[in-house]
Amino acid sequence: MLNFAEMACFFLCLKISLNNSHTNKVVWLLARILRGIVIFSDSSAKKDVTVFDTTLRDGEQTPGIAFTFEQKLQIARQLSDIGVHAIEAGFPASSKAEKETVSAIKKLDLETTICGLARSVKADVGACLDCDVDMVHVFIPTSDIQRENTINKSREEVLAITSEIIGYIREHTDKCMFSAMDATRTDWDYLIEVFRTAADAGATIINVPDTVGVISPSGMKTLIGRIHRDVNCPIDVHCHNDFGLAVANTIAAVEAGASQVQVTVNGLGERAGNADLAQTTMILEAIYRINTGIKKERLVETSRLVSRFSGIAIPPTQPIVGENVFSHESGIHSHGVMKNAATFEPGIMTPEMVGHRRRLTLGKHVGRHAVNQMLSEVHIVPGETQLDAIVEKVKAIANKGKRVTDADLYEIAQTVMEIELSHKMLDLMDIAIMTGNHMIPTASVKAMVNGKEHIFSAVGNGPVDAALKAIFGIVPARVQLKEFNIEAIAGGSDAMCHVTIAVEDEQGKIYDASGSGDDIVLSSVEALVNAINLTSRK
Repeated sequence: MLNFAEMACFFLCLKISLNNSHTNKVVWLLARILRGIVIFSDSSAKKDVTVFDTTLRDGEQTPGIAFTFEQKLQIARQLSDIGVHAIEAGFPASSKAEKETVSAIKKLDLETTICGLARSVKADVGACLDCDVDMVHVFIPTSDIQRENTINKSREEVLAITSEIIGYIREHTDKCMFSAMDATRTDWDYLIEVFRTAADAGATIINVPDTVGVISPSGMKTLIGRIHRDVNCPIDVHCHNDFGLAVANTIAAVEAGASQVQVTVNGLGERAGNADLAQTTMILEAIYRINTGIKKERLVETSRLVSRFSGIAIPPTQPIVGENVFSHESGIHSHGVMKNAATFEPGIMTPEMVGHRRRLTLGKHVGRHAVNQMLSEVHIVPGETQLDAIVEKVKAIANKGKRVTDADLYEIAQTVMEIELSHKMLDLMDIAIMTGNHMIPTASVKAMVNGKEHIFSAVGNGPVDAALKAIFGIVPARVQLKEFNIEAIAGGSDAMCHVTIAVEDEQGKIYDASGSGDDIVLSSVEALVNAINLTSRK
């Protein structure tokens, strides 16, 4: 089929003598120019892609994760607040508790589409309708291996069931998503037939799941391109991460015509998980310039919320939201970033854009410029010789495999420069911990805070949690715990422990410090007090 440029040139040629070779060259050149304009405008045209989050359904199917009722409500509110277009609240037919949760989420009256999952049976659909969901997401296995081993139905029976169940859903609600489970391992000709049947029956959007994460990005692009061409229905994709390709496959699908992406916060989900919300969103927004409607500046906040509820820590190197994403240790990198952040950062994505902070860190690769910058922030100005000595000592500690904290740096500077640093904001005088198998762990602390005595008590999930909460309770400024790490220095039940803690002040700056000893509670308290005192050295 001729495109617009080729058709224009065809009609132009009718009016021009083709015997004139010069004219032919002009016409050919015009055709190329017009074709280029059309291609450029198609590729650069902005389009919107909606985001469908399934953290509360597929994300909770991560082994070991079980969100509480209140946590699910809070996650749903958070997802709605950041602009997620649809939330898969759960699988109502799976249990009474799940049905009650989905119903409660719907009653929150959030500014998003609330979806319930259902097998292709009326009882499942009925459970979703009982929850008054905005959309029913119905699925049925279509690959031979799943169809034969899970539901024991023929291809023809699957087509009939698909048509009947979607028709039933549309009799009761306006929105129906249909998923051909294990679509990427389904015979493509048959898959097209299934999707056409679903569209004809009234499906408002079709989902293409890479259920076991086996397709490649090029394969996904080809498949979605064909579905986009042959089936008249909006396309959504659900990609699993078994080979680490979930995000790449999701992006390839969008390139080929998918208009909605399914994601989970932190990539949670069955086995190796699903396409990650933050990564997928930022690739579309920053690289492809596609609007997703997501409030990007709240991605880190959302990631940390779900990490806390799930108990699965965010790896420091996790793209977009990891603690190391905008951290720089190498001397060359730190020096470059201090001059122009885009030298060793993407540029099209800044820390503030996703709710992060840039941070210079200490290690064996640290350079003079970074150390000088970190010291200047607390008004320590070493001479050239002193700076060299400080850098040398920092590298010596790091080369022994130890983490060098901000507190370590300031102590090194204090020793090298023979100076006394400013007074401590917090001076711990006494701490008492009460715990046992029949009592809630409780901690009481007495400390001098800016020269005045304060006493505070707090309870926690354990003695360490209670102690840290008690310390935070007497700190006048808003300080948040960002990181807590503990390691045993030697084996045995009497092993010395080393605790490292990082806190963030009201301006978003992060400070870290450590504490060591044979008591995990006291070592944790020491580390926290040291870190908090760093926030007053400005």
